[in-house]
Amino acid sequence: MAVDTADGVEIRSALVRLRRTTGLPVAFGGLVESGRRRVRISELSGTATAALSALAVTSGNGLGGKAVALTRPCAVTDYSASRQISHEYDLPVAAEGLRSVVAVPVVVRRRVRGVLYGALRTARPLGDRTLSAAVEAARDVEQALVLRDEAGALLTAVRPRPACGPGGSPAREQVREAHAALRALAPRIADPALRDELLRACGLLVAGGGPAAAVRLAPREVDVLAWVAAGATNATAARRLGVLPETVKAYLRSAMRKLGARTRGEAVVAARRAGWLP
Repeated sequence: MAVDTADGVEIRSALVRLRRTTGLPVAFGGLVESGRRRVRISELSGTATAALSALAVTSGNGLGGKAVALTRPCAVTDYSASRQISHEYDLPVAAEGLRSVVAVPVVVRRRVRGVLYGALRTARPLGDRTLSAAVEAARDVEQALVLRDEAGALLTAVRPRPACGPGGSPAREQVREAHAALRALAPRIADPALRDELLRACGLLVAGGGPAAAVRLAPREVDVLAWVAAGATNATAARRLGVLPETVKAYLRSAMRKLGARTRGEAVVAARRAGWLP
């Protein structure tokens, strides 16, 4: 039972990567159900049956429930015989023929959002390399969920606010900071639909709805100008954009040349007039 949500897609992709990097024959996982202390198994990779599909794993129960309760990876060499876990889910696990299993929680801001499992059909230790790969796969999902959360918060913050008000008002400064943050976040979003939505939101924050054709700026030049407009130093802009300060300076010089500006302030004013900035 695959879940066609953005978060479900991240779980699915992580399971495929986990099997590819470790050679594990089976991987599965799912997300914590909203408002409940249980994980619904929704993504299966390499399974031979549907025994695990839609299984609800309660916090504290079984291997995955133990990983949720402890917020740390847990593993067993022989699932059905292990004395380290409770055995509420022995039947579906046995139906799939699983013996050695690892469960890694996906934790975002101290809250478990899901669990990834990897498994063998033989009872033997999984090894440090496999355990590390499982943890790394969960970390990848965590980073993706953090980005989605940040993007969602920014979109929620800017949608109700039209880009209006006096040039130096607190509301206008909020819009400029949101615009800069959205542009910095967009390149880090793997989901093209969400990335496009972020960039469309950037366009809504710009007076007139978009740039004029007379001046063409590169995306990174706009990113740098957006942070300059929000009052950031070159060092701060570099940190937020994930580049070196020298790179920020180079983009800023290029943008100033295109805009016919002699200073940072003139470049920001010219970019606003051209419709690149709010």
